[in-house]
Amino acid sequence: MQTEIARTDSELNTNDAVRSAVSALQTGDVVALPTETVYGLGADALNPNAVEKIFSAKERPHFDPLIIHVPHKTALYEVAEISADIAKTVTQLVETFWPGALTLVLPKKPIIPDIVTGGLPTVAVRQANHPIFHRIAKNFGGPIAAPSANLFGLLSPTSCQAVADQLDGRIPLIVDGGACGQGLESTIIKIEPGENKPIIEVLRPGPVTEVELKKFGKVVFSEKNFDVEEAAPEAPGMLANHYAPRETPLRLLESPESFSPEEGKRYALLSYRGQSKDGYVDLHDWDEVSVLSPGSGRVAEAGIRFFHVMRQLDLLNVDEIIAEPVPDRGVGKAILDKLRKATAK
Repeated sequence: MQTEIARTDSELNTNDAVRSAVSALQTGDVVALPTETVYGLGADALNPNAVEKIFSAKERPHFDPLIIHVPHKTALYEVAEISADIAKTVTQLVETFWPGALTLVLPKKPIIPDIVTGGLPTVAVRQANHPIFHRIAKNFGGPIAAPSANLFGLLSPTSCQAVADQLDGRIPLIVDGGACGQGLESTIIKIEPGENKPIIEVLRPGPVTEVELKKFGKVVFSEKNFDVEEAAPEAPGMLANHYAPRETPLRLLESPESFSPEEGKRYALLSYRGQSKDGYVDLHDWDEVSVLSPGSGRVAEAGIRFFHVMRQLDLLNVDEIIAEPVPDRGVGKAILDKLRKATAK
């Protein structure tokens, strides 16, 4: 299969790219699409045969559920059941964060095929906030199933080239919408009624943070990590082993004192802010030091750069990537979650 790349560097090219993507979706094909978080591999969510092509291209196990992207806010009610006891909270969250990087896990309606949800009674739904994706979704008119456009378990792509590096020859079309603006997958939550306020359980941390969510309920973080051999995950991104570089092992170094380099091995450092006082930069004669947020360190900037920097380090042909921790707050929670799952691979 030859993979075509549709450019969006002019209005004429963008119009052609949108038409090509919509046509692919309508005919039951898959297409890689830009979102504000990462590139997604899209297919008609109501067409099981089309969705099967997602799993095949990604080599993704069928028990791992997909996120579906709706073209507008009210389409949520076409794909999900929303009980009266959480309806107000759902409405508030949708009005505040959609379109955007928040995914809601809700009971699914029968219209959603089981292949999309991994056989679960729930479906993960969001409305993406990217102008190209928005145009494609609007013109297509129905829900689009779209997990990250990468091989299963590897780094999520934040550029057209990153998609091509993993899926070239596996899919017919990539829409090049430029670099993703946020760089981390959406926050995934589940809502339950509580005694005094709703319980918002964060199943996967992401760009929408605890501080933002706690205005709408009591926020708790899921401590579940699902093993491929044991049980199916409740939502995407919850497997214990995930987000790993393709070629190079990665280790999260919780403290500088725990590092003992092996003679003859080459190491690269993934640093949070590149400052000597943090204890990592001067710890070793690194082959390469890549910094997520140079200077004072900002977790939001680190999140935007995370997958891109990880991918660059993976290309260096070192023996191991050593990652220093980032602050466990805001988007930092999402980065730490991904580092720990990449380490476990």
